[in-house]
Amino acid sequence: MRYVIQSAMSGAFLAPNFDDGQPEWVTLLSDAVPLDDLETCAQLIEDHLDAGSRAVVVDLWRLVGRVYG
Repeated sequence: MRYVIQSAMSGAFLAPNFDDGQPEWVTLLSDAVPLDDLETCAQLIEDHLDAGSRAVVVDLWRLVGRVYG
């Protein structure tokens, strides 16, 4: 798993809940369950983002590569 969805406005993360898998907004990156693929990210954004809101998909592998690369 490598992708997280972050609100460009609030900084919160849209991710499946650890317990039941239902999408929710969390404030901490450590609480955001990473997703496997961009298609799943796109579907979550389409289904759960309010009109006029913006989201950014963050590739955690690429982020870590920049820090430790």
